[in-house]
Amino acid sequence: MSAELSPLTLDKELPERQAQAPPLPQTTQETINTIVHYYRGEMGRMAGWRDRIDRTSNWAITVVAAMLSVSLSTPSSHHGVLLFAMLLITLLLLIEARRYRFFDVYRARVRQLERGYFAQILSPEGTPSVKWSVSIAMSLRKPAFLMSYREAVCRRLQRNYCWMYLILLLAWALKISSPKISTNGEPFGHVRSWADVTENAALGPLPGWAVMIGVALFYVLVLYASLHKELHEGELAHGEVHV
Repeated sequence: MSAELSPLTLDKELPERQAQAPPLPQTTQETINTIVHYYRGEMGRMAGWRDRIDRTSNWAITVVAAMLSVSLSTPSSHHGVLLFAMLLITLLLLIEARRYRFFDVYRARVRQLERGYFAQILSPEGTPSVKWSVSIAMSLRKPAFLMSYREAVCRRLQRNYCWMYLILLLAWALKISSPKISTNGEPFGHVRSWADVTENAALGPLPGWAVMIGVALFYVLVLYASLHKELHEGELAHGEVHV
């Protein structure tokens, strides 16, 4: 059994280990093989983060479907179930936005390789550029996110979550505008005015008007984020197939 190396011993052997670092590709064939294997590795990482994004979206759709089933299938169920669903998918949206920022880094590297290298091999256009390789090298030396957290949230809202919020809003509006049901199943609280709607929107100690204002402000924020246009298109400037 080899003796355990102390930090002092590692410091002394560090220059020697650096001298024995793996050699760089020396021929064109070695360089091509390195690029191909690197492309496969980046594709694997991109696919892994894409799978995580899809899982979060699937959970959000499942939550919406479950909460709609609970709220609309039973006339006596409380409208607060739909408000709780809005909170749940907001949490999933924030988690998905974080995952999307990581996915965007690896997706950008893959697309730079495809545009700058493989597309040039298949159909050369103009003078070959090294900008794509320099950009990837900088990203490998110092990985950094390519978009802010706010931009990631807006993009996921525009792709999927705006429709989930819209469905929940319509279901909530239907719920608070429907008549109340008595214990024997007969409607007794018919909705004839805005006052009745406001009364139905009450949530515990919160009056109905306060709940409605809160929901309206929340959806104004959702609408703004859904219509937000990014200043820098990034990968969106290259083609129309994007997540």
